[in-house]
Amino acid sequence: MAVLALYGGTPVRADEFAVWPVCDRQEEEALIEVLRGKKWWRFAFGQGVELIEPKEGERSQVALFQEEFARYHECKYGIAAANGTGTLEIGIRAMNLGIGDEIIVPAYTYIASAACVLQNNCIPIFIVIDPNTYNIDPGRIEEAITDRTRAIMVVHFGGQPADMDRILTIAGKHNLPVIEDAAHAHGCEWKKQKAGSFGLFSSFSFQASKNMTSGEGGILCSNDQGFASECDSLLWSGRKVGRPWYEFYRLGWNYRMTEFQAAILRQQLTRLDKQIRHRERLAHYLSKKLNSIDGISPLIQDERTTLHGYHIYMFRYDESVIGLKREKFIEALTAEGIPAASGYSFPLYKNPMFINKKFINGSFPLGTQYHDDIDYSSFEEKCPVSELACNSQAVWLPQNIFLGNERDMDDVALAVEKVLENKKDLAAWREKS
Repeated sequence: MAVLALYGGTPVRADEFAVWPVCDRQEEEALIEVLRGKKWWRFAFGQGVELIEPKEGERSQVALFQEEFARYHECKYGIAAANGTGTLEIGIRAMNLGIGDEIIVPAYTYIASAACVLQNNCIPIFIVIDPNTYNIDPGRIEEAITDRTRAIMVVHFGGQPADMDRILTIAGKHNLPVIEDAAHAHGCEWKKQKAGSFGLFSSFSFQASKNMTSGEGGILCSNDQGFASECDSLLWSGRKVGRPWYEFYRLGWNYRMTEFQAAILRQQLTRLDKQIRHRERLAHYLSKKLNSIDGISPLIQDERTTLHGYHIYMFRYDESVIGLKREKFIEALTAEGIPAASGYSFPLYKNPMFINKKFINGSFPLGTQYHDDIDYSSFEEKCPVSELACNSQAVWLPQNIFLGNERDMDDVALAVEKVLENKKDLAAWREKS
């Protein structure tokens, strides 16, 4: 039996996995062109008319990227911004919701999915995730709908689209718009339709770890022209397309994307489709290997997910079957050269912000004339799958390792097997230490 790297043995893998981000002369030349052109922001090219009526001749990189990204994702309009958190916030503001209105949100997601709701004086209502995909569980949505519910937010978690068939049916039945948090889902497909094209609007992130990146950045996509125009205005300090620059029609933000970011992203977009398919192929290869190991269960790819981005590759770790704490397993696996992580430490509703209700001016709008108070700790009983995923089950692998080759996947599987072969000694050694 091979000695674990934790004990001083030779790691399964000493080589680095594929480095992220991927960039080359394409990005360099695009950046130099913007630099030398000395027009470093979108509105150096005009007062925003690109959203509705593209101009001839010289074009803004941001305007071009908006069109190209939206078109690729089967949407008519794209509104690029400084980050994906901002596009979620703007999209909800453009819905013109009332104080204390509720939006359904999955409990297993990044803080932005709920913060954008609170930042608009609305209330996130958390529901359970599907144990097979870690996406929102459609079977639990209707029980969370009240007379205050105004929208359903789905998060295409890890790069797998949520069950849009069932979700759209429920949304239609209750006359509720769907918001797609597609921060993980660049280029992904549900029944050959692009993620981000199903709802009222979608929001994508270009933060450093994402499957398309410019370090930071985001984009909102929609097929509703009036809604897109409202979002464009909100992003640009409340200005209005085609009107003088010093006229402000609504309270807005300054969340503009730079020409440098857009120039990088236009090049990143040319690689996206090939990278998605490469990741998906290697993820399937790894899943076949891991499925043969007792106590290890890769999350499933729904057969209706015709393109999975694998921004995060996840498998469930069953401590009761394996007999070793997940934290010890991950520590040993990492020492073998595999960059594994447990993901979120606790579900979203257990963050101090929710437990202590540190929102806008305290707990507002909870416990006021606009909405009754909510004890967010009560969601623990309502969201058992999220609790298990955070506490003991979920193991994450990053997207960049799936840009390599099958030998890389062999190393991952071999390292998992090696750790589990040593699990008794590892558990005993840890107890002594």
